[in-house]
Amino acid sequence: MFVREPTVRKLHTVTKPVVLIAEELSPATVDALGPDFEVRSVDGTDRPALLSALADAHAILVRSATQVDAEAIAAAPALKVIARAGVGLDNVDIPAATNAGVMVVNAPTSNVISAAELAIGHLLSLARHIPDANASLKGRAWKRSKFTGVELYEKTVGIVGLGRIGTLVAQRLAGFGVTLVAYDPYVTPARAQQLGVQLLSLDDLVAQSDFITIHIPKTPETTGLIGAEQFAKAKPELRIVNASRGGIIDETALHDALAAGRIAGAGLDVFVTEPPLESPLLGLDNIVVTPHLGASTDEAQEKAGVSVARSVRLALSGELVPDAVNVAGGVIDESVRPGIPLIEKLGQVFSGLAHSSLTSVDVEVRGEIVQHDVSVLKLAALKGIFTNVVSENVSYVNAPLLAEQRGVQVRLITDSVSEDYRNVLTISGALSDGSQVSVSGTLTGPKQIEKIVGVNGYDVEVPFSKHLIVMSYNDRPGIVAVYGKEFGEANVNIAGMQIARQEAGGKALSILSVDSPVPDGVLESVRRAIDADTLREIDLTY
Repeated sequence: MFVREPTVRKLHTVTKPVVLIAEELSPATVDALGPDFEVRSVDGTDRPALLSALADAHAILVRSATQVDAEAIAAAPALKVIARAGVGLDNVDIPAATNAGVMVVNAPTSNVISAAELAIGHLLSLARHIPDANASLKGRAWKRSKFTGVELYEKTVGIVGLGRIGTLVAQRLAGFGVTLVAYDPYVTPARAQQLGVQLLSLDDLVAQSDFITIHIPKTPETTGLIGAEQFAKAKPELRIVNASRGGIIDETALHDALAAGRIAGAGLDVFVTEPPLESPLLGLDNIVVTPHLGASTDEAQEKAGVSVARSVRLALSGELVPDAVNVAGGVIDESVRPGIPLIEKLGQVFSGLAHSSLTSVDVEVRGEIVQHDVSVLKLAALKGIFTNVVSENVSYVNAPLLAEQRGVQVRLITDSVSEDYRNVLTISGALSDGSQVSVSGTLTGPKQIEKIVGVNGYDVEVPFSKHLIVMSYNDRPGIVAVYGKEFGEANVNIAGMQIARQEAGGKALSILSVDSPVPDGVLESVRRAIDADTLREIDLTY
C-alpha cells in the first residue's frame, strides 16, 4: 500500500486538511506548515483525548511521548501521514501504518550536528577531566594537580562508523591535529582517503587508538561489538565514547576494564537500559555520563519540527517525500507498489551477504512491471542495503546520497522478459575484494507471498523470515545432520530450509529460516563442523 484515501466517515465537516500536533513543538513548526491546514493540538499522552482527536485528522505530529500504535492508527480513518519530530521511531508502529497505507516520516538529519558535537564534547571532557574538575571546584576544593589531563594533539582517534555523524566527527577532529583511523566495512578506501582517514580492522583500531568514538547503528551484528576481547587489546591510555546507541559496547566488559584500569576512561550518552539508574557504571570515577543528550539542542529540536512540517505538506499534496521511512511518496503504479517492501528486504539480505565494502550495485527489474515507472525500486533497494549499515535513518532520498558518499556506482536495469516468474527483482553488486554478490526475489500466488528465488547464482524459492542463515560448502553426505545437530543443541529451531547446488559433488548453498537469533559461538562451531566457505546470519528489519 501507499497512501490510502480518506473515508467518508467524519465527525464534522472540515474545509482544510486537519494536522494534529500531539506534543509541544517550536513555533517555527507551525509556521512551516503554512495556512493551508487546520492545525489542532492535543495532549498525546492523554489516550482518550488522542483517540478522539484522531477521528478526522489527516496528519499527526509527535515527538517521543505519544504512542502511535495500531489502535491509534485504526482510530484515524482519514490519516495519511505520521510525522515524528526527531530521529527515533520507537513510538510509531511502522508495520501497522504501512498496512493502513499511512506514510511515516521523521527528521533523520535534524540532530546530526548536535550528536557529532556531543561526541567531541565527551572526548574533550575525558581528556581534561572537565566534569570532575567542575564538581570539585563547586565543592570549594582547589585541586589543580588532581585533574592533569592529556591533549588530543598528535593522538590517534579511532572512529567506529563513517556514516553521516562519523564523517562530521572526522571533519571536526581534523582541526585538532590528530591521526584519524576508522573501522567501517561498508566504506571504500577511496572515500576514507577523501576524509583523511585510514581504514583498519576493528582489532587494529582498538590497539592503536588513544581515543575511540562510536557512530554505528545497533543491530544484532553490532550489539556487544566492543567487549572484553577488544579491551584486552587496548592501550591503558584509551578513552572511549559512545554517543550512538546503547549496547554497542558491552557494559559489563566496560565496567570491568574501567574498574581494573585496563583503559583510562569512558564517556557514555546512551545505555542498554535507560535511565541506567541501577548501572554499576555510575559508581566509577573514570566515566563521564550524560542522559541521552545527542539531539537535545534548541537547534536540533527546531530543525526536526520544521523538517517534518515540510514533509507533511508534501505528503498531503501527494508529492515525493524525502524523509518517508515506509513509502516513497509520489505517484506509484499499483502493480509496482508490492515490489517496494520486497526489494527493501532483498537489500537487507544483500548487505548481510556482503563481506567487504561495495563498489557497485545493479538493481535489475525484469517482467511486465517494467512498462511502468520502476525507478522507486532502485531507491527502495538502496534503502534496504543501507538500513542496517549506517547509523542514520535511511530514506528514499538519502539512500542514493549514502551510496554516492561511499563511492558506490548504482545502475537500474530493466527488461520486459522474465523467463521463470512473472516479475523478478535482483540486486547484484561488486565488492572491494573483487567478489560478487547477488540476490533475487519475486511475489508468488494470489496472496503475493514474498520469496527469495536466487542467491549468488543458485536457484532457490524461500519465503522471507526475520532470521535467515545462508551457508555454502562442499556438497557431501551428512552435512544437514551436522548443522541440524549443532543448532538443535543450541536450542535454535529451524523453521524452514532449502538446499541448492549446481552440480553433484560441487558447491552447495543452504538457506535456513530460524525462529531466533543464533549465538555467535554456535555459528562459528557450525562453520568449523561443515568447513563452510560462507556462513552468514541475516536478521531482517521489517
